[in-house]
Amino acid sequence: MKPMRTERLILRNWEDRDRDLFHRINSDEQVMEFFPFRRDRAQADAKMDELRGVTDRDGYGFAAAEIIATGECIGFVGITGTEHMPFLPAGTVEIGWRLAPEFWGKGYVTEASEAWLAHDFETLGLGEIVSFAVYDNHRSTPSCNASP
Repeated sequence: MKPMRTERLILRNWEDRDRDLFHRINSDEQVMEFFPFRRDRAQADAKMDELRGVTDRDGYGFAAAEIIATGECIGFVGITGTEHMPFLPAGTVEIGWRLAPEFWGKGYVTEASEAWLAHDFETLGLGEIVSFAVYDNHRSTPSCNASP
């Protein structure tokens, strides 16, 4: 994938230097609170390699998000197909993210998502992109953050 830049981030393909962070966000109890699994190091490495291959081939995927100022990888933001989710119609494209907790609440997901959506609609010509969260995952549900 060609890297995308936002004001504070580079959205790029995965690199070997990202393996520790990728394992951490896929095994961290807080990050993975609403997932039924945690990945051990070998599983995380295999998944990162899979994501890297998809991102290279298709031009989209769950790309590494790197802070421009520090070069630090903070997690991922991107789009992917939902073939593994039988409850969604064929051809559905999802936008999703996963960040290390110390980077939550800083607007990185919003910033990266805006870049992805512009790319997806304008460059890739997608007509619809969905996002979803577990019902009780209030951190990922914007309407739950709205003032009463």
